[in-house]
Amino acid sequence: MNITLREYKREDFIVLQNIIRETWHYDDLSSPKTAQRLAGVFLSSCLTNYTYSRVALDNGKPVGIILLNNKAKHKCPLGLKFQQIREIISLYLSKEGRKVSKIFESVSDIDKKLLNECDIEYPAELALFAVKPSYRGKGIGKQLFQSALDYMKEQKLNTFYLFTDTSCNYEFYEHQGMIRKGEKKQTLNVNGQSAKMNFFIYDYLI
Repeated sequence: MNITLREYKREDFIVLQNIIRETWHYDDLSSPKTAQRLAGVFLSSCLTNYTYSRVALDNGKPVGIILLNNKAKHKCPLGLKFQQIREIISLYLSKEGRKVSKIFESVSDIDKKLLNECDIEYPAELALFAVKPSYRGKGIGKQLFQSALDYMKEQKLNTFYLFTDTSCNYEFYEHQGMIRKGEKKQTLNVNGQSAKMNFFIYDYLI
């Protein structure tokens, strides 16, 4: 295994889309076609919200990504905004896509409440952090996370936050020294079944 880091490139999108689909188990929520579209919406939305990117490559193939947003310097390129719109339209073209998109809306509302309850003006957000499941435990996540911390120090930013939940390996953030600032329990309806989840906001002080 030969892991290198570089900035995000457009040609990474499909591979990273598949990593997100696998990481967040979108195939448990919907058909394969809709799961792929869900991952496309999520990734394209994250790509409208970053100033720093690093993609982890194993012999040239993406196996992980981290996006951090320095809010004071953020400007979203029109190309990324248009891509997000295209992905959303693609999802909404099907009845199933419109149905499962309501889960995204519910999670977004929970995240907003968690952030508002912190009552802190954070200068930065960790917008996306994903490592291909088969590559976990190999130090790639720590390598990506450290690169984001180095960027924070370089930008003279003293804190940032992120959202996560019990569908993710949220303990990783605690092992990196992040502090849980809020938590909300929510029951989501997925394919006619109820799923109980906990949603968190964490922050980190440099």
